[in-house]
Parts: sequence; structure tokens; C-alpha cells
Amino acid sequence: MSAEMNQRFMRLPEVKSVTGLSRSHIYDLISRGEFPRQYKLGGRASGWLESEVSDWVCLQIAISSSR
Repeated sequence: MSAEMNQRFMRLPEVKSVTGLSRSHIYDLISRGEFPRQYKLGGRASGWLESEVSDWVCLQIAISSSR
């Protein structure tokens, strides 16, 4: 099974819970190119790839640890 088949989408409440960020801060970071963009899932639904959010969290930990 390829890595792409193991991907799953996270909706905003879960992204907020995992990152500890507010909705407005997430969208602000997206607008500055500092957070993964969401994918349109249809209609009014969108989601983030779990792996991209996880990579972002790991990067924030690495940046914080190197200070």
C-alpha cells in the first residue's frame, strides 16, 4: 500500500486541537504561507492532510528546541 493511501483528512476542530491554535491564527498562517493549506473536499467542506499538519508540528518543535 502506498503512502498516499494511508493519508487522511483532518477537519478544522481536530487541526485546532492538535496544534493548539485558534481558527483565525491558522488562517493567518496559511495566508502568510507558514501553515499547510487545506484541501477542498466538496461543497463547503475542507480538510488538512494529517501528515502535513504533523510535519508542521514537528517543525515547530525543532525550531523551538534549537533556540
